[in-house]
Amino acid sequence: MRTSESRVGDVIFSAPDPATDPYFAVALLRLQRSSYALEAELLGDDRIPPLQEDEVRLTAWRGNWRTAWDGVDLVGAIAWAEHDDHLDIEKVMVSPAVMRRGIASALISQVLDEAHGREVVVATGRDNAPGVAFYAKHGFDVEGDEEVPPGIWIRKFRLGG
Repeated sequence: MRTSESRVGDVIFSAPDPATDPYFAVALLRLQRSSYALEAELLGDDRIPPLQEDEVRLTAWRGNWRTAWDGVDLVGAIAWAEHDDHLDIEKVMVSPAVMRRGIASALISQVLDEAHGREVVVATGRDNAPGVAFYAKHGFDVEGDEEVPPGIWIRKFRLGG
């Protein structure tokens, strides 16, 4: 099920719910694994939480999704949770086959539009240089580093406030 569709170039953005569509959930998990495998490679550790997730855990999470489709191919997704005073971006993923086409930037922009002036927080692997540069490019400030799980460091960012 697709709702709130918009189009940027050849990519269609929509807001489906993986809990209501098992076929979409499978495609989303496939995208998540391929996208986060690249981050794991940069970090030198495949224990990052998105790679440990299965379809049940993926669909059990109750938050907001925005996805990017190139025809029938799911090429990007972002997930966030809304709170009274801020938004938590939980995941940003883009298919390795279409990286550097502005899909992640378009997804971030759509979430920032949803923030309506609230702070937005996000994290990426501390040693994920492209991810760190991506958030800096979009105006996020570094808030600090945290080790979760042991041996894996994330860098937290905040925008607004």
